[in-house]
Amino acid sequence: MSDRISYSVQEVAELTGVGLTKLREEIQANRLVARKLGKRTLITASDLAAWAHGLPRFETRAAAA
Repeated sequence: MSDRISYSVQEVAELTGVGLTKLREEIQANRLVARKLGKRTLITASDLAAWAHGLPRFETRAAAA
């Protein structure tokens, strides 16, 4: 990520590779914090990082056993 402090939902989708529908679902479920500025929906870099760090870890079967 760059030194920007906020991103649009479209930009977050491009940065993360997560689809717009999934990001909107995460926002609606209050798992990803979004903020409004007029009609624009913004996600701060710190909220994006917190959301990403809060995702469940992927564990292989060998690690889970």
